[in-house]
Amino acid sequence: MSAASPSSPFPKILVCTDGSPDSEGAITAALNLAKTTGSTVFLLEVLFYLAGYELQAPDTLAPPMVNMELMEAQETATRERLEARKAMAAGEGVTLEPRVRTGSSAYEGILEEVGESRPDLIIMGRHGYTGLTRLLMGSVTARVIGHSPCDVLVVPRDVPLSFKRILAASDGSPFSEAAWTAALSLAKTMGSDLIGVSVAASDRDIPAATKVVRTLEESASQQGITLDTMIPMGRPEEGIVKAADFKGASLIIVGSHGRTGLKRLLMGSVAERVIGDAKCPVLVVKKK
Repeated sequence: MSAASPSSPFPKILVCTDGSPDSEGAITAALNLAKTTGSTVFLLEVLFYLAGYELQAPDTLAPPMVNMELMEAQETATRERLEARKAMAAGEGVTLEPRVRTGSSAYEGILEEVGESRPDLIIMGRHGYTGLTRLLMGSVTARVIGHSPCDVLVVPRDVPLSFKRILAASDGSPFSEAAWTAALSLAKTMGSDLIGVSVAASDRDIPAATKVVRTLEESASQQGITLDTMIPMGRPEEGIVKAADFKGASLIIVGSHGRTGLKRLLMGSVAERVIGDAKCPVLVVKKK
């Protein structure tokens, strides 16, 4: 079994699955990262039941009740599936701890597990929605990012996790500084190429974006890292995604401004919009 190395950036990883193919990219990413860094992986599936959908007596006027027999059967099947994953991971030298929770919502179950396991990183899959439709629906991922105390890595389906070329986006805010610090650390640990991006919304914003990029260059130079830079124009999320495509980034790192609640979900933060449209995994760094 693996043991976390002293240089491991993420000693404990929580990966969330809902049993769908969209979760497979997240699980694969967690296992591959654990093989590289010696992390312990907690594999969580949250089972949530809505009274009224699984009724014991649907043809009566009795209050709706969850079908307990069905619930127990699903929980047993889930535990068996996760235990099989544990055995497979052990064969690859990875310590994997299965976790099954039941609750009223997926994101609440995830956050409960975060409070108990205290992971250094959460890895989640990205479902097929992109653009405005996904943002207006308010995803589980968005809620977890809003409330989680630790960083969240979102991996699209069928996209491998690679640290070869890391793109860090910055607007000069304290939230971006946290993302930049994480990007520098990962680049040094993983031997990554590093790209620094600051988006200018219009021509008058170019001087401010240039100043941000120069600060990143100086910071990288102090760490002995050569920084490739770019100042795309337009909306922040569009500029970041376009720069990632142009530079061939394998991972995007952004900060989270930490707003929570329905208003934030409906508006969609820059981080969520980047997640929705990026072709590669996105790491959202929380300001500690």
